[in-house]
Amino acid sequence: MTAVATTLVVDDNDTKRYIIGSWLRRAGHTVVEAASAAETWNRLVEHTVDLVVLDVRLPDMSGIEVCERIKAAPDTRSLPVIHISAQAVNVADRTAGLRRGADAYMTDPIDPGEFLATVEAVLRYYQARRRAERMAARMAELTRTSLAINAAASFDDLAAVAARGAFTIFGTPATVFVLPPDGRVRRTVELGIGPWRRDCPPDVPARMAELARLGGDTGTEVTRVPLGDWLDLLPDSVAESDVTLVVSRFKHGRPPIGIALAGRAARTEDDVNLLRQLGQAVALALEALRTYTEEHNTSLTLQHSLLPASLPSLPGWSLAVRYEPASDQAEVGGDFYEVLDRGDRVLVAIGDVQGHSLHAATVMAEIRHALRAFAAEGHDSVTILRLLNDVLERYHYDQTATMCLMTLDPLSGAAHIASAGHLPPLHVSGGDARYGEGGGVLLGFPREARDPSGVAVEKTEVPPGGTVVLLTDGLIEDRGIPLADNLERLRLLAAGVDDEVERFGDRVIAEFGPRQDDVALVVLRRDGR
Repeated sequence: MTAVATTLVVDDNDTKRYIIGSWLRRAGHTVVEAASAAETWNRLVEHTVDLVVLDVRLPDMSGIEVCERIKAAPDTRSLPVIHISAQAVNVADRTAGLRRGADAYMTDPIDPGEFLATVEAVLRYYQARRRAERMAARMAELTRTSLAINAAASFDDLAAVAARGAFTIFGTPATVFVLPPDGRVRRTVELGIGPWRRDCPPDVPARMAELARLGGDTGTEVTRVPLGDWLDLLPDSVAESDVTLVVSRFKHGRPPIGIALAGRAARTEDDVNLLRQLGQAVALALEALRTYTEEHNTSLTLQHSLLPASLPSLPGWSLAVRYEPASDQAEVGGDFYEVLDRGDRVLVAIGDVQGHSLHAATVMAEIRHALRAFAAEGHDSVTILRLLNDVLERYHYDQTATMCLMTLDPLSGAAHIASAGHLPPLHVSGGDARYGEGGGVLLGFPREARDPSGVAVEKTEVPPGGTVVLLTDGLIEDRGIPLADNLERLRLLAAGVDDEVERFGDRVIAEFGPRQDDVALVVLRRDGR
């Protein structure tokens, strides 16, 4: 027989209700009774009903109309209904009842065996349908959760999204454990009111792997952990019964992820497979995020190691530099700056290698070493840019870069600015700010025969009290905001440049806030005397 059900028997005849109810009770059903349509609605609110046995003739409404309303309501549309009748017994009556929503139609005299067989058949169908609908809903939620997991930008977000998804899919309190490279376990509990982040000893993921018999192997295991064992693992757990645990790992030597569900959440094979898929999705996302974070940290280390350890002293000038990497989860770019003392001249460089990756950072490193070498050989700025272009074309034909080189005479303030596709410098003097000429062709971009250098040149002079600001586009690029608007925003900000250039550099960075791209900034100010 099918699983025990709660059946609502609706009939205005007390004797008939008693007889039908007694058959159902002997078959293991829990029986709820109603004598009218009005009572029917009350019982459906008060009880979780699996089946309705409904008389066609009721004192306040036709049973057929009651059935139609049951099938039309969102909360009861999947509730099976069996009509019974001692009066509406002809073919037309039965046809009308079935067409208007009933799942079966029986007429007096009713045989108890046939009646119970009909009840079982109807319940089998609806229970199978509900299982299928439940699984479809869970699969849809798993898909949504997997998308959110893969979009998580941090380990905290990953744990929170996974815990919320597990709670929604299985309808029970869920806890997710992930261990990032920083060695601090993210233990996130979801009880249906938002993520609850709790402390967790660092050895818990490895101990969970032992509980699930995964050990140091790769793979995914689902197990039931007795409450006592779980409290030995986490004495501060709020669990009140056994725990269903999935543990997953994709690489040897990596800590596993764990998802713990209160009670026996995975009761069927389908549930177990669903939990496996969720565990694997979290493990894959964790591995991708770990790899990405390691590459990001490596790139940052490389970039910072290549920044000048110190800046040359420029009598009569103030100098401030800033390098701001993008947010922790953004990829690393190839932005850089350089200030080189060449005796009676100072060479100031700022540039940006195309792309955001460890490769972009390594290309940037090569460009900076080459720049220093060409400058040491005594080449002028236009020649340096031409030689750097040759380096890119020869060794990194798929890369481009922008660069601005300013050769400055500190005594006279004379400045020779050579640009290869980079943003123009910002000149500030007397409360006014204007952009230089800029222009030129990107490094790594093939030159036409009529323009072998592809370099734009500007000659100017920085007056006493004047300031030059060189920057990369990461400072002024925002999605949804025209580049010209942010350039003007920077120009107006720079018009009131502080005498203290360090304070001005901080003000510029703070004005534009966290960036989605790396930012390099160089500020040179000539004393007013």
